[in-house]
Amino acid sequence: MIARTWSGRTTLAKQHAYIEHFTRRVLPELRELDGFVEASLLRHERGDEVGIFVITTWTSKDAIRAFAGEDIERAVVEPEAVEALTSFDARVQHWDILAAATDAAGESTATR
Repeated sequence: MIARTWSGRTTLAKQHAYIEHFTRRVLPELRELDGFVEASLLRHERGDEVGIFVITTWTSKDAIRAFAGEDIERAVVEPEAVEALTSFDARVQHWDILAAATDAAGESTATR
């Protein structure tokens, strides 16, 4: 499995617009894609700036390619997200997942 990571920055005032976009638009679209496994949206406040970090998990680079296109290192950032962010990474990173854990029931412990 492969983790795809990306980060962006926003303000305290605009963070809710990005969170709303991610939960109402991005997650439903990702769930429809073959090879998509899960996604996490992380937030970190630094004074007036809010760091956004996204981790998506995929079964293969071919699954990522179906989502992102031939240049799988290019970030996929929709116009609605651009409006909610002050800056963002144009490129993503991919990580081979070597080990992972879930709770005893086999489910992610994150909020869905």
